[in-house]
Parts: sequence; structure tokens; C-alpha cells
Amino acid sequence: MTKTWTNRLLACAAVAWAGFGALGHAAAQELRIGVTISTTGPAAALGIPQKNSLALWPAEIGGVPIKVIQLDDAGDPTTATTNARRLITEDKVDVILGSSTTPPTIAVSNVAFENQVVHFGLGPMAFQPGREKWSVIMPQPVPLMARSLFEHMKANNVTTVGMIGFADSWGDLWAGVFKSIAEPMGLKLVADERYARADTSVAGQALKLVAARPDAILVAASGTGAALPQVALRERGYQGPIYQTHGAVTKDFIRIAGKAAEGVIMASGPVMAPELQPDSALTKKPGQAYVDAYEAKYGKDTRTQFGAHVFDALTILQRTVPVALKTAKPGTPEFREALRAALDSEKEIAASQGVFNFTPTDRYGLDARAKILLTVKDGGFLLIK
Repeated sequence: MTKTWTNRLLACAAVAWAGFGALGHAAAQELRIGVTISTTGPAAALGIPQKNSLALWPAEIGGVPIKVIQLDDAGDPTTATTNARRLITEDKVDVILGSSTTPPTIAVSNVAFENQVVHFGLGPMAFQPGREKWSVIMPQPVPLMARSLFEHMKANNVTTVGMIGFADSWGDLWAGVFKSIAEPMGLKLVADERYARADTSVAGQALKLVAARPDAILVAASGTGAALPQVALRERGYQGPIYQTHGAVTKDFIRIAGKAAEGVIMASGPVMAPELQPDSALTKKPGQAYVDAYEAKYGKDTRTQFGAHVFDALTILQRTVPVALKTAKPGTPEFREALRAALDSEKEIAASQGVFNFTPTDRYGLDARAKILLTVKDGGFLLIK
């Protein structure tokens, strides 16, 4: 009897180990995608539509099931760093998305570089030389969008500009491109004011800007926080043109700014107006597909550029994951390297916000097809060009 029970136990153990091996094999076939975005805090207006857009993702990519693990970093770089490390070391993700704004995106990029994991940044950022290999950035590069605003200023006889921006790397980026692009074009910065993302008043900064009497004012902010100086400037009598960055283009901006939003000039990605694009535009079809899917689920006019960046990351993965699968399986360093290489080898990836052509030195991969200019008229967006 002892021998019989021993044989039975050995047989059960063999079945258990076989089952464990099958589960391990199945897990290896699963593509794990980690996400750290700002669904609470000052940047929630960006993070919530990004979270919503994740719900539009399919169950698999390239025939491989995907598992999305999403965490909230509240826009804090320290929390974003902690989240990224957890997603990579504990959840063993092959891909990481995040974060919603520039400072935490930089933090996530650093962790991705150190651990050699493919990273899709959802906030614009500048790279430290030599640390760009594992990250690509979904939003349009600031110089590309800034040039369209500066060219509009020049065409409308603006020579002096006042700026008010976030007191962080987003504001710094715009101050930098003004110096490198606008000044050589003949534009002069006569005032530079800053405010924190969580501030509820910019009355003092607005008064200083009005006193400087610039021909135009540039607001270097994003999300609903961009409406704060828009309203303050109009309330304090500023009548000149106000320019906003692509980080501000949402229906919430119009709702919060109200009448003060009328006439604002905004750089934007094409997803905000796919209906107005010519049929020849490669961004029209994917942009309309995203808008139709998002607004069917969340309501009319709820589209945002921020959510579209998540959808574009999916579009890119749908092109690159099948290429990487020819070399290795998810869950391995070989797969992550193959996916990283595929980001650079695949070309003309048409998405809602542009046509992507990444290179080892261009981690944005976008050109003029990724921008439009909008204004606000009668409470809605109107295409300028």
C-alpha cells in the first residue's frame, strides 16, 4: 500500500508540475503593459482621458493577449518613479506608458532607460544626451508646435511677447524654444511670469503682463490650468491676442475660460478636428476612428489630445509587436530589444496625431503633418489652418 500511495503522489506531483509549466508558458505568451498616469491631482484633466482611452484597447496585439496594469502618480515625479520601478521589477512589463505631464514623464524615462524597457512618454520632454534609446514620445515636440504659433505672430505683426507658464519643465521648454526659434524670427520677450500647476490665482502675474504692454501673450500651460491666466488677463483688460500651447486644447478649457476663450489661438494636434481634414491627410482616418470610438463611449465633444496619445501608442504597438514577435517572446530581454528596434525600423505609421517615423536620434518621429492651428469662436473650435 505504501508503494501504491507513493506512486500516486508522484503521479499527482507530475501533473502539478506539468500544470505549473503550462501556466508559466502561458504567462510568457502574455504581453504586459504598465501605465503610470495622473488620474488625480492637478493633471487629472490629462490623465482621466488617457485612462478612458485604455478602455478602448483590444484584448490582444499581434495575436498575443495583453495585460494592462495601470497606476496613478497624481503628477508627482517621485510617485511616477516608484510606479515605474514596481511595474518593471514586480509586474515584469515589456512596455511602459507615462506619465501625463513633463516632469513625471522624465522620471519614467529614466527608469525605463536603466531597466531597458520600451517606454512611450505621454508628456513632451527633452532627453539627456545618450539616454533616449528606450523612450519614444507621443505628444508633438515643442519646437514643431511653437514654430506654428510664432509664424502666426509674425504674420499678424506681433513683435513683442509676454509669457506666462508653469513653473516647471513645461514652462522651461517653452521659454527655451522662444529663445531659440522666436528671437531669430524677430520676436522679443518683454515679460516672463510663472505659476504653479496647483495655483488658484495668477492675478499678480497678469497685472505685470498687462503693464508690460506686449503685442501678444503666450500661455505655456496645459490642461484646465491653462484657463487660469486666460481668464485673468481678460479680466484685467488685456485686449491683445493670446496664444496657447497644444497642452491646452480641450473642451474643458473652453468651458472653464468661458467668454475669455473667444479668439484664443492654439497649436493643436490634428485629432481635435479630423472632420475638417482633407481626405488625403493620413491622420484623418485614424483620427476619426479614435474620435468615433471615444465619443460613442464617453459622450459628444469629449475627445482630447491626451487620450489620443494613448490610442496612438496602441497604433504603434500594433505595427511593431508583430515584428518583434518574429524574434522573441514577450517577457524576455530579447523581445524588449526586438520591440525597441522595431520602433526605428517601421516607417510611416499613420496615427491620429501624426505620422510617426522614429529614428535613433529623433524620438518624436513627427513632422508638419502633426499640427494644425485652431481658434475658439462662439464656444467651439474653428480651424485656422
